[in-house]
Amino acid sequence: MIVDSWRFLPRSFRPFYEGRGPFPDEGQPVWAPFVRRLAEVRIGLLTSAGIYMKGRQRPFDMDREREHPTWGDPTWRAIAADVSRDDIAVAHLHINDDDLLADPEIALPAHGLQDLVEAGVAGGAVEEHVAVMGYQDRSLRDWRETTAPAIVAHLQAQQADGLVLAPA
Repeated sequence: MIVDSWRFLPRSFRPFYEGRGPFPDEGQPVWAPFVRRLAEVRIGLLTSAGIYMKGRQRPFDMDREREHPTWGDPTWRAIAADVSRDDIAVAHLHINDDDLLADPEIALPAHGLQDLVEAGVAGGAVEEHVAVMGYQDRSLRDWRETTAPAIVAHLQAQQADGLVLAPA
């Protein structure tokens, strides 16, 4: 199956990314062996849908991205595992907010993960998952220096053993 990554982006964005090759320092995919059984581990979720908790967190910076189309807000938000649909908002220029707001589980399957925990398939879930804006500056400098270490520390503090990436 071929995935058309450009389908929902304006055609003017294609030259920024198409045909530029791998990101700096990107060679082979990074994989870590996962030797424990899923039923014994605590799992966190990371969504790239730009989800935030309305009234409690600031939205991702879409204004700056509108001014600088190749920039994406490199910050992150902690999302409570038991968040209700009514408490979620979306700040992302490259996805359809209506779909996410109708069913946030498509981008942050926290309740689905909890169902797996209750069924004994997964050992546990973290109390706060992570949300980012997936459309990022090509250099990823802010991610390497600030965002990724902060997310790792957040998940380690919750004793997460694994992370499921839920792309938008």
